Order: sequence, then structure tokens, then C-alpha cells
Amino acid sequence: MRNYIAKRILMSVLTLFVIVFVLFVLIRIMPGDPFPVERMSAEMIAQKRLELGLNKPILEQFVDYMSMLLSGSFGNGTSLYNGAPIKPIMLKCLENSFKIGVLSILFGTTVGLTLGIVAALNRGKFVDGLCTIVSILGVCIPSYVFMIFLQYFFAYKIPFFPYFFDPARFMFSSIMPAISLSLLSISTVARFTRNEMIEVMNSDYVKLAQSKGLYGFELMRRHVLRNALIPIVTVIAPLVVDLLTGAMVMEKIYGVNGVGKLMVDAIAGDGIDYNYVLALSIVFSSMYIGMMLVLDILYGIIDPRIRISAKEA
Repeated sequence: MRNYIAKRILMSVLTLFVIVFVLFVLIRIMPGDPFPVERMSAEMIAQKRLELGLNKPILEQFVDYMSMLLSGSFGNGTSLYNGAPIKPIMLKCLENSFKIGVLSILFGTTVGLTLGIVAALNRGKFVDGLCTIVSILGVCIPSYVFMIFLQYFFAYKIPFFPYFFDPARFMFSSIMPAISLSLLSISTVARFTRNEMIEVMNSDYVKLAQSKGLYGFELMRRHVLRNALIPIVTVIAPLVVDLLTGAMVMEKIYGVNGVGKLMVDAIAGDGIDYNYVLALSIVFSSMYIGMMLVLDILYGIIDPRIRISAKEA
């Protein structure tokens, strides 16, 4: 198991290094200047490029940037927040997105798993059809429509929740954004849970267990849920990262100062702040790779056959 985990960690580190290199090169070769050209003269821009080392060869710039990253810094912005250091601003935005994301993950996975299990256990009945309709609606309805619907009814018509996100009332004002984010995860998790559980329940080893007198919760725990868990975890993993890193539309509609809104501001400001775009892209990539690493390790724990096959390969 230790060799299996060590190989996965090494592959993850190498993958992240390649992604950082590709992102850095692509951003550096993009046309335009990362400065508000309307408010800066050509001489000021040239001086700023010299200060930031943008006149150096790309490989030399990449070495300098990696040294800065390894020291725990993301540098300063070029046009956003008057060139203030990126790290404290990004960490604050990440904190807001992370807190709302955790709430949406807990709500979305709990409701999705419940709907999927109930639908699978009542296959072909009215409850199954109702859960399936909910899953389909969750995929078909655009998220921004659902967000506006919640705002209209529960903030305007019935003024129970605040219309916009309020950091001073974090938990209360996070409920609508969290529910809005969890819509897609509810429908996706419910659909996959239902399909995988039905497939497992029709398998020979479950029928054998039933012939030996194993029914109910014990059958679900020992045979059905465990074997249906791998594809379900595979679906949940990328959803978790999406929810933790926030959603640009949600953060704009509810006024959440999160990383999604920060990315939009970095792109749509007076000048594209390439340093923020690069830093946020690296953070998003790191979270995806980290989640895939956790997923690989969970695979090995849930199903030992994966460890064995990897070792043989």
C-alpha cells in the first residue's frame, strides 16, 4: 500500500509541475500587457515590465516564478487591488468559497445519495419516478435560473433570507448560495447512485447473498453500497473541487467575495491581471490533482484489487 501511495504522489507532483509550466508559458505568450494601459503611459509600462522581469527570457522567468512559489508566495498583482500581494487576498476569497462549498457538498451529497438509494430500493415505483424527475430537472435547469428563483421567492417575496451574501451573518446568508451550488451535485449523485445500486443488486454475488438469507440493511452495507461506491466516488470527486472553488455565476449573483468572482475581476478589469489568473489557475489545478490523488488512494482502500493490479503493472 505504501508503494502504491508513493507512486501516486510522485505522479501527482510531476503532473502539477507540467501544468504550472504550460500555464506559465501560455499566459506569458498571450498578446497584450497586464497593466491598465488607459491609465499608464508607455514609459510607465516599460518601467513596470522591467521591475517585474517581464523582459527576461521565458525560461528564466519560469525559474524565478518557481522559486517564488516554493517560498510560499504568488507575487503581486499587476492591475487588480493596486498591485497588492496576491496571497492574502486570494486566501480570504478562498476561505469564503471554501465555507460555502463545504455546506453545498454536505447538502448535495446527502440529498443526492438519499434520493439515489431510495430510488434504487423502489425501482419501477412512484417514488423512483419522482426521484428520477428531480434528477433530470437538476441537470436541465440552468443554475442561474434556480439562483434567481430562490432570490425572488425567499429574499424578495418572502423576505426570509438576505438578498445578497453578508459576511457578518455568514451561516444564515450562506444557505441560498450553498443550495444553489448543490443543485447539480444532487442530480448527478442521485442518478449515478441509483444506476450503480441497481446494477450491483442484479449481480450474481448479491443474489447469492440473498439465497443465504442476507437481506435488508446488512445486505446493503456489506455487498451493495461497498461495490457501488467506487463509481459514485469518481463522480463526487470533481464535483467537490468545483463546489470548493466556488462558481463564478453564483458569486456574482449573490455578491460573494470568493475565488470565482476574483477570477472574473482579474480577467474583466481595466487590464487582465495575468498574475492573479496564473495564481488562481495553479490553485484550482492543485485542488483537482489533490482530489484525484485522494481518489486513487480511496480506490485502493475500497477495492484491494486495484492495488494488486497496479502492483502487477
